[in-house]
Amino acid sequence: MVRSVGVEEELLLVDVSSGEPRALATAVLAAVSREAPEDEDVFEQELHRQQLEFATRPQTDMGELAREIDRHRARAAGHAERLGATVVALGTSPLPVSPSLGFGERYRWLEEHFGLTTQEQLTCGCHVHVSVASDEEGVAVLDRIRPWLAVLLALSANSPFWQGRDSGYSSYRSRVWGRWPSAGPVEVFGSADRYHAQVRDMVGTGALLDEGMVYFDARLSHTYPTVEIRIADVCLDASTSVLVATLARALVETAARRWRAGEPPSRQRVELLRLASWRAARSGVEGGLLHPATMRPAPAETVVRALFDHVRDALEDSGDALSAQEALEALLRTGSGARVQRELLTRTGDLRSTVAACARRTSG
Repeated sequence: MVRSVGVEEELLLVDVSSGEPRALATAVLAAVSREAPEDEDVFEQELHRQQLEFATRPQTDMGELAREIDRHRARAAGHAERLGATVVALGTSPLPVSPSLGFGERYRWLEEHFGLTTQEQLTCGCHVHVSVASDEEGVAVLDRIRPWLAVLLALSANSPFWQGRDSGYSSYRSRVWGRWPSAGPVEVFGSADRYHAQVRDMVGTGALLDEGMVYFDARLSHTYPTVEIRIADVCLDASTSVLVATLARALVETAARRWRAGEPPSRQRVELLRLASWRAARSGVEGGLLHPATMRPAPAETVVRALFDHVRDALEDSGDALSAQEALEALLRTGSGARVQRELLTRTGDLRSTVAACARRTSG
């Protein structure tokens, strides 16, 4: 049976004229409640009021997933435009911003305990949920996808600018996100019992509010029967979001098959996985990456093709091999969202015009 996939995307709310982030999430959600109650279960507020998040339904057909992402992006833009704003799928704001924390006890707790880390955390990611049959299967998957997650980060890289400056990174969002003490790659767990014990121990330290603050690059969802892959930037183009979701599902299926066949996970140390993520954040698909099999430098194209080969059987069985290959080839030709943003800046001459162009791409 084909696994279901759901996608959560965080979008920036920006002024339709200036491109500057605007703290309108509460107003947008109130308008949704009044004017489009059918969307109330789709959109929600995030950590900062300059963000709006949506979630798709679980889908087994990637074409339907693509249509739903397109539809939600367009509707988010439509809701925001009634307030003189729009949405843009960027991992960080290219223009300077003083983020406004969302309302609620949870967000105040984060501000009190984490200070500037919370205040500066205006970043937008893409989370992919892939169904699993049990926690045991889910943890077996987590143990086996670890070395490949940095490649998904490279493919999604879409946050080169920070507070009006070029950061020098393709995914600066991931560097900002990494300030949370529970974020990043993890060691092999070996069993669901060990996974849950580690989560309990982490929450038990008092440094985390609850299980929802366990920000591993990939984790068991505490809400759904899924593996939640959290490493990606929100993607500029919806087609890249679908590609990341397609590869994520294939990674989960490949890992589950290897677990059932009795194949042990590879045991790259977490320090090397952190370096692989740093390299992916720095380079995107425009430079070198660390090859998951060797943890040594290799051209990004070589590593991306290695990922495709690793999950080829799963892609063929789900009917996604051709579309995934075409999407990968297109991404390697045009570059990541970070490259597109930099090219737009070169062409338009200013970050405001860059944001405006990206907003048009977001809403289709």
